[in-house]
Formats: sequence, structure tokens, C-alpha cells
Amino acid sequence: MKASLPMSNSSTVATDNRKRVLQFLGKHGILLAFLLCMMIFSLTTDRFLSTGNLLTVLMQVSILGTIALGVTFVVIGGNLDLSVGSLLSFATVLVVDLHDKVGPTQAIVLTIVFTLIIGAINGTLVGYLKLNSLIVTLGMLSAIQGITLIYTSGQNVDIQDQENTWFAFFGREAIFGIPVPAIIFIGLAIILQVVLLKTAFGRKVFAIGGNGVAAAFSGIYRNRMVFSTYLLSAFTTACAAIILGSRVMGSQNNVGQGYELQVLAGVILGGTSLLGGSGSIMRTVIGILILGFIQNGLLLLGYPYYAQWLVTWVVIILAVWLDIAAKRGRLLNDF
Repeated sequence: MKASLPMSNSSTVATDNRKRVLQFLGKHGILLAFLLCMMIFSLTTDRFLSTGNLLTVLMQVSILGTIALGVTFVVIGGNLDLSVGSLLSFATVLVVDLHDKVGPTQAIVLTIVFTLIIGAINGTLVGYLKLNSLIVTLGMLSAIQGITLIYTSGQNVDIQDQENTWFAFFGREAIFGIPVPAIIFIGLAIILQVVLLKTAFGRKVFAIGGNGVAAAFSGIYRNRMVFSTYLLSAFTTACAAIILGSRVMGSQNNVGQGYELQVLAGVILGGTSLLGGSGSIMRTVIGILILGFIQNGLLLLGYPYYAQWLVTWVVIILAVWLDIAAKRGRLLNDF
């Protein structure tokens, strides 16, 4: 009996140490990944930390990041939205095509209205009809792809008078040297972080994702909250489409292809649990920035574009592992 005590104590110490490591990774893993990414690319290429390159990265991630802000609410609420890539494609096509037909103001309004309709359909099917969010949004992805091809007849669309329209402000201008898309992205992130952490709406989103049954007994209407999160996801996708259309002054019918996976990678890399109930807008921003820095760094090092897809896959696996570490450590992921 006495001989077994040291082994028992050693086992307990090892377990405690392992728990501390998991807790540390769950709490600080995203920040460590961010710093590691910055360090690696700053050592391998001189241009990486230049002001111009950092602003370029902010510009590049603004579209992806803006979408991810709304998707974060959906995932915290315990669901997925894989329709955002195809919705971005059609919304960009729509705002560009309507620009010359009805003017930029009406084009923006109509585009937002259309995306909200799609969000409402997703929210109704998932929230009120209790259908699986993965199946619903995958189906919506395919449906919108078809709508886009029908609308464009498979052709690209462009704004004709690109030099004399204020629409260019959203994607091509800068304020005090900071690109407007980056300002929109960060501005929305700050607003939605406050909404998530400081309002009743945000607390209810956490509640339905953490324990939907308990939330219902607390008087929280899960169907309404799910519906609202999909509306928010659609709105941020519309904002991203306006930025993208303004930047390129045109659109291909598949311009948003693959965005849904990159958005999801950024969200879960930021610590938002796929099981729902935990997450943070600011952490999502960091996750998106990590993706942007990785892609930018690979390009500066001369790696081909398709290498980014492999890296995205690796990042998703890493992010899921960090999520598991956080769950095992029983940590709150608020940042």
C-alpha cells in the first residue's frame, strides 16, 4: 500500500499538469498561434511586417472577416451556415448588376433585402421547423448557385462607369491611410462584440447554444433567436458583397466559392465551439487575421495559391483540436 502512494501522487500530478496545459491552450492558444504566425513570416520575408503589407492583409481579410462576424452568432447558437459563400456570389452579382439599372443606393438596399430574405428562409427552416442546419444551408448553397447562374446566364457582370460613382468608396477608398473595407470590418466587429457580451440578445444566443432545453425553461424562445442569428449572418454577408462589388466593380458568378469553409475555419480557429454556447467576436477577428497572414505569407514566399487550401484544412484541424482542449479544460472562451 505504501509503495503505491508515490505512483498515485505522480499520476495525480501528471493529470493536473495535463489539465493545466489544456487550460492554457484553450485560453491562450489563439494568441499563441497569432504570435507564432507573425514570428515565422517576419523571419522568412522582410516585406511581411511592412506597413503596406499589413494594410494589404487587412484589406484582403475584410470581406472574409465581415461574413465571419455574423456566422459567429450562428455557431454560438449551436448551428452552421454554409450558404454564405454562394450568397456572397449572388449578392455581389446583384449589387453590381443593379448599380447601372437603378443606381447605387437602390442597388445596395435591394441587395440587403434579398440577403435578408435568404437569411429568413434559413432561419425559418432551422429555427421554426427544427431542420438540421448543415443540411438546410448546404441545400441553400446549391440553390443560390443555381439562381446565380440563371440570373447571369453564366456571364460576368460589370459596372460600366467605374470612375464616376460614389459606390467605389466602400471598396477602394481609405480614411487616414486605412482602407475603408478594414474600417467597416473592425467597426462592425466592435459593435457586434458589444451586442454579444453586453446585451440580452447576446446572452440569449449563448444560452440557446449552451443548453437549448434550459434556455426554453428560462423563457427564451429558441426559434426566434435562431431566426435572428441567420438574419444577422445574411446581413453581414450583404455588407461583404457590397465591399467586394465596390472593390472590383464587377463580379463573377462563382466569386464566393470556398468562402464558407474559410469563414468556418476562421470562426472555429478563434475559439467559437462547433457545439455552440461559447465564442467571441474579437477572437473570430484574430482567427481571420491568422488565416490572412498565413495566405499572405505563403504568397510572399512564392507558394502557389492552391497551397492555401491545404493550409486551410490544417488550420481547421488545429482549430478543432484547440476547441477540444478548451472544453476539456472547462474554460470560458470570452475575450
